[in-house]
Amino acid sequence: MIDRLTLHNYKAFQQATIPLGPLTLLTGLNSSGKSSVLQSLALLRQSYESGDLALSALTAEEHEAGRRTDVSSRGFLLNGELVGLGTGEDALHEDFTGAAPGRIGLAVDEGPYHYEWIAAAEPEQNLLPLVDADLPDTSEGGRERPAGPEAVTPAFFTAPFQYLHADRISPAEFYPRDHQVAIGRGFLGVRGEHTVNFLRHHREDTVPAGPLRHPKAASDLLIDQTAAWMGDLCPGVDIQAEAIKGTDVVSLSYGFRGTLGATKRRRPTNVGFGLTYVLPIVVACLSARPGTLILLENPEAHLHPQGQTQMAALAASAAAQGAQVIMETHSDHVINGVRLAVKQARITPGQAAFHYFRGDGTGVEFVSPRVDADGMLDQWPSGFFDELENTLDQLIG
Repeated sequence: MIDRLTLHNYKAFQQATIPLGPLTLLTGLNSSGKSSVLQSLALLRQSYESGDLALSALTAEEHEAGRRTDVSSRGFLLNGELVGLGTGEDALHEDFTGAAPGRIGLAVDEGPYHYEWIAAAEPEQNLLPLVDADLPDTSEGGRERPAGPEAVTPAFFTAPFQYLHADRISPAEFYPRDHQVAIGRGFLGVRGEHTVNFLRHHREDTVPAGPLRHPKAASDLLIDQTAAWMGDLCPGVDIQAEAIKGTDVVSLSYGFRGTLGATKRRRPTNVGFGLTYVLPIVVACLSARPGTLILLENPEAHLHPQGQTQMAALAASAAAQGAQVIMETHSDHVINGVRLAVKQARITPGQAAFHYFRGDGTGVEFVSPRVDADGMLDQWPSGFFDELENTLDQLIG
């Protein structure tokens, strides 16, 4: 699990070290840096998967002697499957001045290990070359150097991974049937576009016993568990994901059970945005296993308040079963849903991290309220989901 993320001269952040937990919520006003935090982790993963951030292993003795890894032809791949950040000029913190290219630093801490990458922000390049690729150091907090090649690669580079953008799939009649992405890699796509094919293929996978297993589901199979969690948003719903014979697409349909029995099946285009928009989030959480990293942007989109609270409960359940979930949200219902999950002992106070970001367009600061076992926060900074109280003051004033 990633314990800390450090950003240096990266987008809105001149310097910041952000603690992360099994469940981390990033909140704040628009353009305050929340998405940049998720994008930095996706950037590292994207660069690693493309082969542009692979590190050569050094022994502790080689590191002690001052040897460095070869960083030629490697760096931060700014534009790829996960993120598109433009060029070095776009990624560099705007307060940097100087004739030479600025340096962007990204670092993660995983348990005892500290990993850091520094790249030159070449203004017109979208592959920013590494200028230093140091290995885990013992100088801070007793962190260890790796003893051999197996310890060099950060775990989150190779662990199961999902990143769902705020712009997710909309209701449609057909979705892509890409075996390599959905089945070979187990990736839902940044828009969740491969979710239906993933669900079709893995429908009979078992959701392990624990908080993720819905008590009202027809069975412990993924398809029934998905329907049960979706049923908290729209009671009585069931889901079918099927391949269309002779094509490279799959179809999604919804059925509903009411007091008069089952209704006819309906296309997503006849149901509305909410169910289809949230389906990738439900599947990402239910299919997560210990060590999975899930990055979510605005899970509350197109959901009513009750559904937003349920999204928080689902994310908390995934974290309780060993996944790491990092969410960007603008919803007080999601925030309160996580607080409720703590009070209900779905997760412990130490497993939940809250960060409220404030920016002025050129820099960012953040405040980190802590939650106790009763779900109460130790501080409520100005601007932190206080609009209801502000509006009520004006109404009754």
